[in-house]
Amino acid sequence: MLLEGKTVIVSGVGAGLGHQIAATVVRDGGNAVLGARTESNLAKSAGEIDPGGAHTAYRATDITDETQCDALAALAVERFGQIDAVVHVAAWDSYFGGLADADFASWQGVIDVNLLGTLRMTRACLPALKERGGSVVIIGTQSAVAAPSQVWQAAYAASKGALTSAMYSMARELGPDRIRVNTVLPGWMWGPPVQAYVQFTAHTEGVPEPEVLGRLTGRMALPELATDGDVAEAAVFLASDRARAITGQSLLVNAGELMR
Repeated sequence: MLLEGKTVIVSGVGAGLGHQIAATVVRDGGNAVLGARTESNLAKSAGEIDPGGAHTAYRATDITDETQCDALAALAVERFGQIDAVVHVAAWDSYFGGLADADFASWQGVIDVNLLGTLRMTRACLPALKERGGSVVIIGTQSAVAAPSQVWQAAYAASKGALTSAMYSMARELGPDRIRVNTVLPGWMWGPPVQAYVQFTAHTEGVPEPEVLGRLTGRMALPELATDGDVAEAAVFLASDRARAITGQSLLVNAGELMR
């Protein structure tokens, strides 16, 4: 098991990727400490992943609040005695548009969550991570390195691009403490958000859902989209000791849509 005896904080646990990552942590022998703003979502996710509650804990956490970030890190140490990794899923990804119609107040909010919130949560975990070494895994986006043609999310892409740049500095700064910092860059990822996009587009255009899905998969080297489960597997690998010599790297999980 990749994470036997390890404790991993997962921020942004809802119905999609965060849930899949937490489930994969527990499947691979680890303890998952779940954070998100909505406690009912956390309770539902933890109950599905670990009905007995032996390998999960959760606390409502808004990563724009430093005190709440500290409290989630403290919960992990209190419940399981350590923190071995933190996987950052929490993000504001629902603001759409480009530069011409930008509301920069909203851009600031996106940056506060996606960039600064991730850094706050990472810093909250540093005292525990420095005791044993460990891993920081950032969920970024392919949009940070290649602009999508279907959906404009300039603020989201810019915030995640800044976070990828911050990864390099963190990897260098934290490396002497044996803390690795890496990023997973998903492309179109089959899970609740993309399912909703396909359904909405098909309804709006009056076409079958497979036609809309085919437009996406037609650009992939592999004949199907990566799933949120595939992204979870990549994140858990980077959180594990099998990636002990990997730091400061970005891994595209995108079925070969973009190759670098």
